[in-house]
Amino acid sequence: MIFATLATYFDAIESTSSRLAMTEKIAELFKETTPDEINKVVYMLQGRVTPPYVKADFGLGEKMIIKAVLKALNLNEKSFTKRFKTMGDIGLSTEKFKKEISIFHAHDESVKTIFNQLAALTKTAGTGSYGKKIGILADLVRTLDPLSTRYVVRIPAQTLRLGFSDMTILDALSWMLTGDKRLRKEIEAAYHVRPDLGYIAQMLKKEGLYGIAKIEPEVGTPIIMMRAQRLPSPEDIIEKLKTGIVEPKYDGFRLQCHIKKGHVTLFSRGLDDVTYMYPDVVEGIRKELKAESAIIEGEAIGFDPYSGSFLPFQETVQRKRKYDIDTKAKEIPLKLFVFELLYLNGKSLLHEPLTERIQLLKKHVSHKHDHFSKTILVSDEKTVNSVKDITLHFDEAIAKGLEGIMIKKKEGLYQPGARGWSWIKYKRSYSSKIEDTLDCLVMGFDRGKGKRAGFGIGAFLVGIYSEQSDTYKTVAKIGTGLSDMEWRTLEKRCTHIAASHKPALYDVDKLMSVDVWVQPEIVVEIKADEITRSPTHTAGRVLKSTKTGKALEVETPGFALRFPRLQRFREDKKPEDVTTVKEVSAMYKEQGQASH
Repeated sequence: MIFATLATYFDAIESTSSRLAMTEKIAELFKETTPDEINKVVYMLQGRVTPPYVKADFGLGEKMIIKAVLKALNLNEKSFTKRFKTMGDIGLSTEKFKKEISIFHAHDESVKTIFNQLAALTKTAGTGSYGKKIGILADLVRTLDPLSTRYVVRIPAQTLRLGFSDMTILDALSWMLTGDKRLRKEIEAAYHVRPDLGYIAQMLKKEGLYGIAKIEPEVGTPIIMMRAQRLPSPEDIIEKLKTGIVEPKYDGFRLQCHIKKGHVTLFSRGLDDVTYMYPDVVEGIRKELKAESAIIEGEAIGFDPYSGSFLPFQETVQRKRKYDIDTKAKEIPLKLFVFELLYLNGKSLLHEPLTERIQLLKKHVSHKHDHFSKTILVSDEKTVNSVKDITLHFDEAIAKGLEGIMIKKKEGLYQPGARGWSWIKYKRSYSSKIEDTLDCLVMGFDRGKGKRAGFGIGAFLVGIYSEQSDTYKTVAKIGTGLSDMEWRTLEKRCTHIAASHKPALYDVDKLMSVDVWVQPEIVVEIKADEITRSPTHTAGRVLKSTKTGKALEVETPGFALRFPRLQRFREDKKPEDVTTVKEVSAMYKEQGQASH
């Protein structure tokens, strides 16, 4: 496939407002690729040249990209900058200039060639790399046709954002094979173990479902972390599980730790490589985990070496930084409470019951809770089989200043990426109305008025995830509760990912439309007083056709948050991790309100 063909697909996908039509178009693209091309096409669809957990920085800021375009097209900087400011898109600006310059003749470069050149940008470093990067990009702009330059410039600028999620690609891969989404479940299961869409696509192209069925955990490749369901009372938990294993729920940040022959890699919940942030955890794993190779999971929490107590999340989170890491590590040392062993010495443990995984974990990590000398500690666990047991452990956890407890199915398997009933969380806030928080996606914002005019933002729209439709549905538009600094931060982040039109993944009532739509990237934690019903919000809303069969009317109003306010930005979560419509529906029922 030549890159010009790929660019026409990019253009068609970008112009599509229907998620189904987008899925079919991506599937059509996949059908045209060879097994050696499809992985590269998948990466470039995501604006990348590697899977997300592999660090590959293009190292080209906006000014450098402009210099490359000026060099390629022999342009005046003033004229390009003027048009760029007017159009607001470096890719469209480059494309327009390229169209106006007729002396250049485009070459039919292959997808593989262009991919390799883009990958070269991420590998060029050291003395003279600045000029080399500009030269590589300038050659691409000079060589390609106008439409292709739009996208080849956007990729290193990290502004490609075609408006679909990883789940859309999984659907498209199924569609490629069968013409529908029937294989989504099997493909997604493999993706959760190996979240490399390029690799998954290539295996499917080469070997079909047989190929991805063989996928097992691999040290150095993060596994998408399992998630818990929530229930509001011990009675509900016992009714669901009968008996289980209870563990404290620490209020820190989750880490998945990979070790092989002494080399340690740490991954966050969002699959980011955060090894450099936590040198004390890395050293602790090297010294205290007795294994040739392993993948473990745990929760890192700050520890006060003077009082011997654990620190609240607000202090623990200070360890997530790019600078002064060693100084902060001494000031706020971490303890990693491990509760999962997913892989050990060449063998996957995903198909082993929880009790077996815990036994193996204890064998390979000392279970002695010496908080002062050890960094890696096995999480406390006890068997519970009554409401009284759960209440006792819950009260004990709260007394220690923890969030609550986790109750896990004794024979439960670790299900990567799943939010199943093998894990149930029970938090202190569940005992009151809706003091628990929701993780929501920022979908867009309205421009500010009055004092907010200076911020450029006056309110922002948030939504939750519908697993049934793979879309984001609205629950609140928030215009209060943020500090001036938070408003400015949100506006800056939103502007950077602004979309030209409402993304196909968003289901929004016209009354909730916003001035600026943004791509699905920013996750925020929202607190609200209550969940109510609203016909203008789409989360949980049911529509029915009128007698004419044309207009739709609301049969069941959607869920809405009463008095919503921002708690914090969730840098550790991806859009796919936000609270689901199903969860909010359960929370609403627990409030004891009658459904409409």
